[in-house]
Amino acid sequence: MNIQPLCDGVDFLGAADWNRRLFDSLIPLPDGTSYNAYLVRGANQTALLDTVDPAQWHMLRDQLDGLDRLDYVVAHHAEQDHSGSIPFVLEKFPGAKVVTNPKCKDMLIDLLQLPESVFRTVADGETLNLGGKTLEFLYTPWVHWPETMCTWLKEDRILFSCDFFGSHLATTDVFATDPAATLEAAKRYYAEIMMPFRGPIRRNLDRVLQKDIRWIAPSHGPVHGHPEAILQAYQDWVADAVKNEVVLPYVSMHGSTQKMAEALVTALAARGVKVHLFDLTVTDIGKLAIALVDAATLVLGTPTVHVGPHPAAHYAAHLANAIRPKVRFASVIGSYGWSTKVVEQVAALIPNLKVELLPPVICRGDPRPATFAELDALATAIAARHAAL
Repeated sequence: MNIQPLCDGVDFLGAADWNRRLFDSLIPLPDGTSYNAYLVRGANQTALLDTVDPAQWHMLRDQLDGLDRLDYVVAHHAEQDHSGSIPFVLEKFPGAKVVTNPKCKDMLIDLLQLPESVFRTVADGETLNLGGKTLEFLYTPWVHWPETMCTWLKEDRILFSCDFFGSHLATTDVFATDPAATLEAAKRYYAEIMMPFRGPIRRNLDRVLQKDIRWIAPSHGPVHGHPEAILQAYQDWVADAVKNEVVLPYVSMHGSTQKMAEALVTALAARGVKVHLFDLTVTDIGKLAIALVDAATLVLGTPTVHVGPHPAAHYAAHLANAIRPKVRFASVIGSYGWSTKVVEQVAALIPNLKVELLPPVICRGDPRPATFAELDALATAIAARHAAL
């Protein structure tokens, strides 16, 4: 990736990581990702906003080779995909200061073993004038770590948002040119990473909306040249409203639970309820997380393994509990051979979900007409709850 000018005195740097397919050894990256950095040149001083993952340092190093001096490195977030190359930058520009907030400073000292002498801490709302380029630092805690912040470039009306409004998307485009693809990647990013912090994000979103934003420049994915779309999407995602949708992840060992899941899908569709069905043995957990952003109900389908839920269902319940979607209702369907405690164990796995637990449907062996009647009743109950929202 070459240096790309955004506007006079502001350049887009960083690296596209085309082949990365897993983030934090956990999150699928079907479209790769990027690590964006930005260079802001004032009449008197120059600042680099964020760096890149250490594995991609060579890309940023080459982009910085023609730079005579660097006064500041702004660290919005301590996570190493943004901060990990700060030691290399300081080695290349030993006079530069790391500008960040006190909490991020402490974390960078722990994560990167940086000395205290390299830091300049800033308060919320403090400004730094580079000479015709004024950086205002906005604390945005818990988006998605406790130390995160953004930078507002007053003269050019650019919000450098770090992970806020980001998307794991490798592309040669500096600006978002495919709105649908960018929005899908941004929703995946929100679902997998941001959704557990919906409340703090809503408060911080209200704050940035007070700015007259021309562009949003995140640290992953393309720049939002028309920010209205991503801002509206975030307003929808963090709102309390849910949709007439059910997410039904399931796993089936001998076909019984699959028959039940398919019957419930048919019954719900007949009642006008949209269903997202996921076979947990093959599904992309990112797609599952995306579906949970808006859904009103989660139904987990699982056979019994040693009295409890199948490990794949256990993982799905743990994932849902961790990302804290705004679902209102939940239930369990499944089968067993001789004994089961799947309902009790699944309920114990989702304490973070403030849901009404609807009557489960659990059958012994292969589902019979009575089982399908119970599934029909569950579909009726779900449709009625949704209609009352």
